[in-house]
Amino acid sequence: MAKKRRRLGEILQEWGVVTEGMVEEALAHAQEEGIRIGEALVALGLADEEDVTKALATQYDMEYMDLERQVLVPDLLSEVPEDIIRRHLVLPIGKENGRLKVIITDPLDLETLDMLRFRLNTEIECALASKTRLRNFIERFVRSDVSIDETVHQLERDAEEGSAGSTAKQEMDAQSAPVIRLVHMLITEAVKARASDIHIEPMANRIRVRYRIDGVCRERDNLPKRMQGPVINRVKIMSGIDLAEKRLPTDGRIRMVVAGEDIDFRVSCLPGYHGESVVLRILRPESAKLGLESLGFGQDDFERFERIIKRPNGIFLVTGPTGSGKTTTLYAALNVLNRPDRKIITAEDPVEYNFTGINQVQVNEQINLTFQRILRAMLRQAPNIILVGEIRDIEVAEVAIQAALTGHLVFSTLHTNDAPSAITRLVDMGVKPFLVASSIQAVMAQRLVRVICPECKEVDPSPDPRLLQALGFTEDELKGATFYRGGGCAACGGTGYRGRTGIFELMEMNSALVELAMRRAPLSEIRQEARASGMRTLLEDGRRKVLEGITTPADLVRITQVSELMESSL
Repeated sequence: MAKKRRRLGEILQEWGVVTEGMVEEALAHAQEEGIRIGEALVALGLADEEDVTKALATQYDMEYMDLERQVLVPDLLSEVPEDIIRRHLVLPIGKENGRLKVIITDPLDLETLDMLRFRLNTEIECALASKTRLRNFIERFVRSDVSIDETVHQLERDAEEGSAGSTAKQEMDAQSAPVIRLVHMLITEAVKARASDIHIEPMANRIRVRYRIDGVCRERDNLPKRMQGPVINRVKIMSGIDLAEKRLPTDGRIRMVVAGEDIDFRVSCLPGYHGESVVLRILRPESAKLGLESLGFGQDDFERFERIIKRPNGIFLVTGPTGSGKTTTLYAALNVLNRPDRKIITAEDPVEYNFTGINQVQVNEQINLTFQRILRAMLRQAPNIILVGEIRDIEVAEVAIQAALTGHLVFSTLHTNDAPSAITRLVDMGVKPFLVASSIQAVMAQRLVRVICPECKEVDPSPDPRLLQALGFTEDELKGATFYRGGGCAACGGTGYRGRTGIFELMEMNSALVELAMRRAPLSEIRQEARASGMRTLLEDGRRKVLEGITTPADLVRITQVSELMESSL
């Protein structure tokens, strides 16, 4: 008679890891979500992933492998194809008496084990490791020995040999192993280089590949023109985009594990003269979960910002161009406010990051699920806090203002160059001035400047005087001031910059500004009053960060409006 296998919950209870009540809670969650009890215990935070893996190993009489403590030399990787290792999370670690020993993460994944026996024509012996640690180990050690350039050259050689042969033509396609490897390598390289976007742009006789790193595009390489179809189709397949549609703009998403981290990619295809241009926007989970302290606020602005976002009602607007970090700032504010006693609803286009405890709604124009419609429905959900991705027109603005006036705290973004311009922009949209004046609590404009690389940071003995003059540095500020620059090193890719931080212009409404808004005062008057009330402009905040050695005068000129003045004077 076969020995009855013990239950996972019983083993963990015996070890003192969980209680009977915890097991019952996990069983209910597992049944509700359609997952296993071990996954439920980890998801609910009732047990550590390693403890669950150890219990599984005990339950199925398998060897447990701790990949952080047990030293493994990955010298048998050639025994299993790399695509199988990555896709199925299996790792060959030994061979004895004709049996291949592999590490797996799921003792019940019999399909993968049968596939390995068939593909490798050998018997398999299994050990168990946690999914997180095995994935991290594979990302560290299981790397292709072939570089991107070598892969491109190999594809070219294969294509030339194929076109030369009349009977056995080897054409590249999106499902061929070299094309799959090339696209995977491009994506992995971009993520590891801290890129925010990957641009694949067909030209007349080549394909240009660029990475946007710290807000600046850098050309990675040119791919041969004949690879245009296979590479773009491969990205489309990964993102679920219809391969047949080449005439209209299309969008999709990719979810990949890179360096042990789950990363989302938002994919956009745009038809062009020389073919479809593809952009992959890299969405890192940690970038949306920055604390307020990490955004780059000065102490005074930080205290004002923290006080404003904790008000019970009103509208708080963040303004700036695309890519200036508006969404990150609003998410950081929501993270602070996200508590069990508050109901938060967002309307976004698209939803870029998922947050536990926040109700997020995706705009879908195709079914008429617009910002206006979502906003009106939101108000019937009795929320405390509302996030509107962007105020694009008068309909959205009026509903947002109505929400603010009826006791809700509303966050949103607007495309203006500075904070005072938001007031005049709303009035220009057609919103009545008294509604703008009575609902807006504060407006904050922001930009992102590059941070000098800490590895190669050095004193700049002779900063360009024209840059300092254009930025408005006074003689008093320049006396005894020390300016810094990045010399360029491997850590920053020779640019002298690594990472970005914000510069801010926070305008808090007061009685004087409310009166100016009510009587449709010109922008110059609103700006003058805001500065008199203590608002530090973007340029002033940037100058402070230059004097603190955080960024350089050249980069501040690049992202502020004085760049036009510099171009005319140089």
